[in-house]
Amino acid sequence: MYFTDRGIEELESRRGEEDVSLAWVAEQLRTFVDLNPEFETPIERFATWLARADDDFED
Repeated sequence: MYFTDRGIEELESRRGEEDVSLAWVAEQLRTFVDLNPEFETPIERFATWLARADDDFED
């Protein structure tokens, strides 16, 4: 298990039954980056990965 899995597990246990929109998630990510600008690059990469998750990637 990765260290980050702890946060993912907490998210799932606390909010796993909720339905949220991607607009809500995007706003939360913006707020997080505003409060933690040092995480701008990883959040940008994560958001891009989520946005393109269904794309067919060529190796």
